[in-house]
Amino acid sequence: MLKPVLFVAATLASALTTSTVFAKAVSPEVRSVSYADLDLSSAAGRDRLEHRIQAAVRDLCGEANGTDLARRQAVRDCIVETRANVRLPAPAAPVGTR
Repeated sequence: MLKPVLFVAATLASALTTSTVFAKAVSPEVRSVSYADLDLSSAAGRDRLEHRIQAAVRDLCGEANGTDLARRQAVRDCIVETRANVRLPAPAAPVGTR
Protein backbone atom coordinates (compact mmCIF):
# COMPACT_ATOMS: atom_id res chain seq x y z
CA MET A 1 0.00 0.00 0.00
CA LEU A 2 1.40 3.39 -0.95
CA LYS A 3 1.34 6.09 1.65
CA PRO A 4 -0.17 9.25 0.15
CA VAL A 5 2.06 11.55 2.14
CA LEU A 6 5.70 10.84 2.92
CA PHE A 7 6.44 13.60 5.39
CA VAL A 8 4.83 15.50 8.20
CA ALA A 9 5.53 19.18 7.67
CA ALA A 10 5.69 21.32 10.75
CA THR A 11 5.60 25.04 10.28
CA LEU A 12 7.66 26.23 13.13
CA ALA A 13 6.91 29.80 13.97
CA SER A 14 9.09 30.23 16.98
CA ALA A 15 8.00 32.40 19.86
CA LEU A 16 11.66 33.28 20.18
CA THR A 17 11.30 35.54 17.14
CA THR A 18 9.14 37.98 19.09
CA SER A 19 10.80 37.72 22.48
CA THR A 20 12.36 40.89 23.85
CA VAL A 21 15.15 38.73 25.21
CA PHE A 22 16.59 38.27 21.73
CA ALA A 23 17.55 41.33 19.71
CA LYS A 24 17.83 39.65 16.32
CA ALA A 25 14.63 38.45 14.65
CA VAL A 26 14.67 34.85 13.47
CA SER A 27 12.62 33.62 10.51
CA PRO A 28 10.15 30.82 11.17
CA GLU A 29 11.54 27.42 10.21
CA VAL A 30 9.93 24.45 8.56
CA ARG A 31 11.00 20.93 9.40
CA SER A 32 9.88 17.65 7.92
CA VAL A 33 9.56 14.54 10.04
CA SER A 34 9.66 11.29 8.09
CA TYR A 35 7.05 8.68 8.83
CA ALA A 36 7.18 6.58 5.66
CA ASP A 37 8.55 3.66 7.70
CA LEU A 38 5.75 3.78 10.29
CA ASP A 39 2.38 2.06 10.38
CA LEU A 40 0.12 4.89 11.56
CA SER A 41 -2.83 2.52 11.93
CA SER A 42 -1.08 1.05 14.99
CA ALA A 43 -0.65 2.69 18.38
CA ALA A 44 3.07 1.92 18.28
CA GLY A 45 3.45 3.71 14.93
CA ARG A 46 1.56 6.78 16.16
CA ASP A 47 3.63 6.85 19.36
CA ARG A 48 6.85 6.69 17.35
CA LEU A 49 5.69 9.59 15.16
CA GLU A 50 4.87 11.61 18.28
CA HIS A 51 8.39 10.98 19.62
CA ARG A 52 9.88 12.17 16.33
CA ILE A 53 7.76 15.33 16.40
CA GLN A 54 8.77 16.01 20.02
CA ALA A 55 12.44 15.63 19.10
CA ALA A 56 12.07 18.09 16.20
CA VAL A 57 10.34 20.61 18.47
CA ARG A 58 13.08 20.27 21.11
CA ASP A 59 15.71 20.71 18.42
CA LEU A 60 14.12 23.96 17.24
CA CYS A 61 13.12 25.45 20.56
CA GLY A 62 16.10 24.36 22.60
CA GLU A 63 16.29 23.56 26.26
CA ALA A 64 15.59 25.81 29.21
CA ASN A 65 18.38 24.88 31.58
CA GLY A 66 19.47 27.00 34.51
CA THR A 67 17.75 29.83 36.29
CA ASP A 68 17.17 32.24 33.38
CA LEU A 69 13.41 32.67 33.77
CA ALA A 70 13.03 34.70 30.58
CA ARG A 71 14.75 31.97 28.57
CA ARG A 72 12.63 29.27 30.21
CA GLN A 73 9.44 31.15 29.33
CA ALA A 74 10.64 31.77 25.76
CA VAL A 75 11.31 28.03 25.30
CA ARG A 76 7.89 27.13 26.74
CA ASP A 77 6.19 29.67 24.44
CA CYS A 78 8.14 28.30 21.47
CA ILE A 79 7.05 24.73 22.25
CA VAL A 80 3.38 25.72 22.58
CA GLU A 81 3.39 27.75 19.37
CA THR A 82 5.34 25.16 17.43
CA ARG A 83 3.05 22.30 18.51
CA ALA A 84 0.05 24.39 17.47
CA ASN A 85 1.52 24.65 13.95
CA VAL A 86 2.30 20.96 13.41
CA ARG A 87 0.54 19.55 10.34
CA LEU A 88 -0.22 15.86 10.73
CA PRO A 89 -0.75 13.49 7.81
CA ALA A 90 -4.30 12.94 6.61
CA PRO A 91 -5.63 9.46 7.41
CA ALA A 92 -5.35 7.13 4.44
CA ALA A 93 -8.59 5.96 2.87
CA PRO A 94 -9.28 2.26 3.39
CA VAL A 95 -8.30 0.05 0.48
CA GLY A 96 -11.16 -0.58 -1.94
CA THR A 97 -13.10 2.65 -1.20
CA ARG A 98 -13.50 5.71 -3.35
